[in-house]
Amino acid sequence: MRNILIVFSLLVVSLGLQAQEKPAKSFSSFVDSLAKVEEPSEELLNKIRNMPNIEVGKGISFEPADKRYKMTMRFRMQNMASVSLNDDFSYSEAEARVKRLRLRFDGYIFSPKLLYSIQLGFTPYDSKDLPNGNVNIVRDAMVYYMPTHDFSIGFGQTKIKANRARVNSSSALQFVDRSIVNSEFNLDRDFGFFAEYYKPVVGDFNVALKGSITLGEGRNWSTSSQGGLAYTARVELFPFGRFKSLGDIAEGDFEREEHVKVLLAGAYSFNNKTNRLQGQNGAYIPNNELRDLNSYFVDFILKYNGFAFYTDFMGRKCSEPLFTTDPETCIYTGNGLNVQASYLFPKNWEVAVRNSTLFPEEQVQKIVGYENYNQTTLAVTRYLIGHSLKIQADASYNHQLNPVDPTYNRWQFRFQVELGL
Repeated sequence: MRNILIVFSLLVVSLGLQAQEKPAKSFSSFVDSLAKVEEPSEELLNKIRNMPNIEVGKGISFEPADKRYKMTMRFRMQNMASVSLNDDFSYSEAEARVKRLRLRFDGYIFSPKLLYSIQLGFTPYDSKDLPNGNVNIVRDAMVYYMPTHDFSIGFGQTKIKANRARVNSSSALQFVDRSIVNSEFNLDRDFGFFAEYYKPVVGDFNVALKGSITLGEGRNWSTSSQGGLAYTARVELFPFGRFKSLGDIAEGDFEREEHVKVLLAGAYSFNNKTNRLQGQNGAYIPNNELRDLNSYFVDFILKYNGFAFYTDFMGRKCSEPLFTTDPETCIYTGNGLNVQASYLFPKNWEVAVRNSTLFPEEQVQKIVGYENYNQTTLAVTRYLIGHSLKIQADASYNHQLNPVDPTYNRWQFRFQVELGL
């Protein structure tokens, strides 16, 4: 009975610690400290140490005593509601749904050098059917070999390391969703081989090299009988050292960098003979035609003491973006610029502003419906437990230059709750 009470007390106190705004201690360290006071049996302590490690934002971890494998299970959901208005503030449409609902498994088998990552998505937003009929429940399914802490190679399906905004998890955004620029030009996920290498150069100066060779048609595509492959390379420069806690792929300065940290990165991708309008995304190209797509990306990040600034520039080139067999369809060629800034106040309230503009090439402007498209967004976020539990609200104003359809929605107001384990 005494042992049962000890276990129960450990669980209650551990969950109580997790509910605090500051990150909780790890369960194992808590057990070790309490063992000095309670003096339970060594057998009981071993059982407790091998219990699931439950911490908000860090998942539930399972690891046997022999450490032959480890599995961390996480889930997250985003519940979102929005309303869109016309230019005169008259009602246009409303939306309310579970936008994202995901389950993730990470860990290693046999050796910490052999890692895996699996992520599943269960909402219609996450599992949109592909043009070839496949269903996209599987988002990530990767096996990695990491011989050293600064080099890894992987095989499977995951995000292409092209632009910062897409690699940044949707769970770690300052806004309810990513920008219109990212939505149009990002490369999303694909299946193939991936590699990453990090290298300190001089002092705090660091370089990261990332590359992939993938199928080129996007996630869960399976076969490509006519198309070629996609080749992507990215270079990242950290002149003042790496960000704390992977801050280069989490928006905002939640770690409150004590010294200025900067990222400057560039990427290029060549997708040979794709049969989709956006390469890894979009509908089939008309009449089973194939196109070569060239995509380019430039990213800049600066963080310091709660302030964060981002600039994302990206675009797409194609020698033949129009189709004589379907004059109403085109490959969106052109570029876009996204600029955003934020400040995190001491009590974890954050204010962020973002301005995003799309600049389609002249030959596709009539088909896409405008000469350029600008969206300005103001967001307020209350972080309860970092990005794992937060409440967000943002307001956007849309403006299109010389729109084909002048009745497009001008205002959008969104509210979202993010919860993840």
